[in-house]
Amino acid sequence: MSSQTDKRRQEVLRAIVTDYVSSQEPVGSKALVERHDLGVSSATIRNDMAVLEAEGYIEQEHASSGRIPTEKGYRRFVDNISQIKPLSRAEHRAILEFLEGGVDLEDVLRRSVQLLSQLTRQVAVVQVPTLQVSRVRHCEVVQLADVRLLLVVITDTGRVEQRNVELAAPLDPDAVPQLREHLNRAMGGQTLSDASIAIADLAVNAPRNLRDVIIRCSTVLVESLIERPNDRLILSGASNLTRGNIHGRLPSTLPVVLEALEEQVVVLKLLSAAQDLHRVQVSIGEENEDEELRGTSVVSTGYGAGGEILGGMGVVGPTYMDYPGTISSVAAVAQYVGRVLKGSS
Repeated sequence: MSSQTDKRRQEVLRAIVTDYVSSQEPVGSKALVERHDLGVSSATIRNDMAVLEAEGYIEQEHASSGRIPTEKGYRRFVDNISQIKPLSRAEHRAILEFLEGGVDLEDVLRRSVQLLSQLTRQVAVVQVPTLQVSRVRHCEVVQLADVRLLLVVITDTGRVEQRNVELAAPLDPDAVPQLREHLNRAMGGQTLSDASIAIADLAVNAPRNLRDVIIRCSTVLVESLIERPNDRLILSGASNLTRGNIHGRLPSTLPVVLEALEEQVVVLKLLSAAQDLHRVQVSIGEENEDEELRGTSVVSTGYGAGGEILGGMGVVGPTYMDYPGTISSVAAVAQYVGRVLKGSS
């Protein structure tokens, strides 16, 4: 087969994918001739479609119907996208202005998934920065009662974690600033794993009046923040999944997908693998490692600031999604999240 023939068949496949994504209706050779300037006869297109079907790129659901793309067809289509659909200048400006309105990191991320779900009409997800990559900016100590403290750990990624500490004996309120100073001296600027070592050493050398309090504080911090980090997911647009058409695989797997999104573990694992700030990954159907997402396509990338990855973000939708538009939107929103975070650091 000549390279020219292969290129034409790639164009036929591209046209079938584009039309099917737009209509979710099987595509026939007559429609391809009418809608696309492919420069060949309908007989040639029918022959190309027969070859594409034999090679597994398209399939015919019913004897009298047109063809629809297979997962293999979507993969070839995605691999041959030469240009990502650019967003307009107005869209770029609107994205930046909306994200810059965020009051803190979590608000920026919440806004990012709202934007992604609106731009792509799919489910958008973003991973809140993992505690393992965070450094402690400040640890605030609030005395709630004689024998109860509230520790508020604020990280450089803007994440805020609160933990209660029960004491064995009443703590003199005048000792709270001293306790705060000791904790911040040990933890400030450190990753949480390094901070765990520092606060363990702190307990050994602490003043006698604070030793038991510091041991209890360090135990709570180590057990709840370091040994059991609470990774979280922010999600927007789950209702978009219900727009699935009967020709796609998504509706039959909808309950499983919704459950996976709700439980978060599967999606968090997938986003954690998005460790590239400059590359958008596309996983189609059976390419997804977890069975719960095998009826979907996932478009994801990393986001961060100053070259440091803070987490992953992306879109979950049916295999018949608008790949060029979705890839463009995911890349743009991740880029602007990084720009906003860098400007606020």
